[in-house]
Amino acid sequence: MRYVKTLLTALALAVQLPAMAAAIPVTLYKNPNCYCCDLYAKYLDENGFKVDVINTTDLTSIKQKYSVPEKLEGCHTAIVQGYVVEGLVPAQFVQQMLKEHRPIKGLALPGMPMGAPGMPGAKMKPLHVYTLDASSSPVVFGSF
Repeated sequence: MRYVKTLLTALALAVQLPAMAAAIPVTLYKNPNCYCCDLYAKYLDENGFKVDVINTTDLTSIKQKYSVPEKLEGCHTAIVQGYVVEGLVPAQFVQQMLKEHRPIKGLALPGMPMGAPGMPGAKMKPLHVYTLDASSSPVVFGSF
């Protein structure tokens, strides 16, 4: 019986270690009063990311620092492995970008559309995630 307990404990730890090791670090800059950004950070945490939230009342300078075009601005700016993730971009698109090592600056979901991760309500229409790339116009990366 003691052997079974030891085996079960070891197995439980072994299952948890890869999940903990796989967490992708994210730095998320947001307005301290934005609740949807808090929900988005929680959503990322639940989808394989480890989010460090930085509250700021000067998001404009953050967006300027990372050259986010005004027409693609979202409610927060996140940095993930050197990429910029602007707005409420679904985790699947962030993971895809990281896996494919795309030669882009990042991804953006402009505004605060209903039905996006962190925003309540149903989508009114398909939402488009765009590439952030200094050398060209935004291109649709994916839709949901």
